[in-house]
Amino acid sequence: MDIEDKLRILSDSAKYDAACTSSGKTHSSADGIGCCERSGICHSFSADGRCITLLKVLLSNCCIYSCSYCVNRAGNDIPRACFTPRELADLTMNFYRRNYIEGLFLSSAVMKDPDYTCEQMIECLSILRNEYRFRGYIHAKAIPGADSILTARLGLLADRMSVNIELPSQKSLEKLAPDKTKQSILLPMSQISNRIQENSTELVKYRHAPKFAPAGQSTQMIIGASPDTDLQIIRLSEALYKKYSLKRVFFSAYVPVGDQRILPKAGTPVPLLREHRLYQADWLLRFYGFSANELLDEKHQSFDPMYDPKCCWALAHPEIFPLEINRADYELLLRVPGIGVKSAYRIITARRRTNLDFSDLKKLGVVLKRAQYFITCKGRLEEGLKITERGMRRQLMSENVAKALDIGNDSEQLSFFDEPAKQKLLPEKEDYVKCLTGQM
Repeated sequence: MDIEDKLRILSDSAKYDAACTSSGKTHSSADGIGCCERSGICHSFSADGRCITLLKVLLSNCCIYSCSYCVNRAGNDIPRACFTPRELADLTMNFYRRNYIEGLFLSSAVMKDPDYTCEQMIECLSILRNEYRFRGYIHAKAIPGADSILTARLGLLADRMSVNIELPSQKSLEKLAPDKTKQSILLPMSQISNRIQENSTELVKYRHAPKFAPAGQSTQMIIGASPDTDLQIIRLSEALYKKYSLKRVFFSAYVPVGDQRILPKAGTPVPLLREHRLYQADWLLRFYGFSANELLDEKHQSFDPMYDPKCCWALAHPEIFPLEINRADYELLLRVPGIGVKSAYRIITARRRTNLDFSDLKKLGVVLKRAQYFITCKGRLEEGLKITERGMRRQLMSENVAKALDIGNDSEQLSFFDEPAKQKLLPEKEDYVKCLTGQM
């Protein structure tokens, strides 16, 4: 099998990992300039906000495990391939020299055993770092079950590491991934976290100490393959952030990849809107000071598809609002729908010099369409604003949600979801912007 065939097979096998993004565009015509279809090319974002291009590929898709949700599981009838460490290192450098990529995202199915797989990944990265002197970005997937010494060696060669937790509960792992346990996944996550903390101390003492995964670690959870609720998922995310200092938890809406009876069937709608709600909740946990139990509770274990989690929280706490924009604390400003982290900081800075009004807020980046119902300026609501329960809820919805509900004038009663309306609900531009920027 030639290199191009291996690249096609192994880049296709890697596309279900959500820790990187892709352009989502394809063009059938070969005319013109630019290509969105090159095998293995994906896009991610650096710490300073730049979009960087990565080669996203598996070292091998020949797996010994039988995880029901995975396209690479043992026994699944798909083309199999395997790079040698030298082949993949050479391929990465050839892509880099041609300016196709700026870095590498490397993962692998478990070949023979976890230690052997980790050793092969280490050899590939060693060739890149030591022989080719490659200093570009490398994201490497740690292999659960591999020896801690191998995990440590891998972290010294990579900029970021990740261990995919995949499913939110031990019960779901036992059902869908019998070869894995929660402990086998959390152990390398703990080892990476401890080693990062130790390395930060070493770098203070010794300027030339080698860096261990300087970009931190992340993980991924599959949404919709198991009956776990949104409450379970965000509680687990919160615990992972606190205990292991993760940089990011990624959520991947389950895409049916087979005919397993214990999984949602092919043709079942992919829960994209649910994935977006979880990403929005993730921003609230990391940057807005919310806790998982504030966003959901035992009585309400799933996010409302009509409103983003921040709007839901605000609607459920009318006793807090309206807030006076010229006096409210920064922490309370962050809880107003339509005021993000950047706009809250701008408000705090600007009001040191003057009392703000609604026209000022718009210039500072506040989304008044949502915020106007929860704030006052100089003790007054926005001029001409009429607050009705129905009108407020209508404005807080995304446009496609309102259309799916077929809402007309204010005299009509707000109806509950029917089945056709549910099927029409998909994320729209506003949802994507919120998930990418975190400004809610």
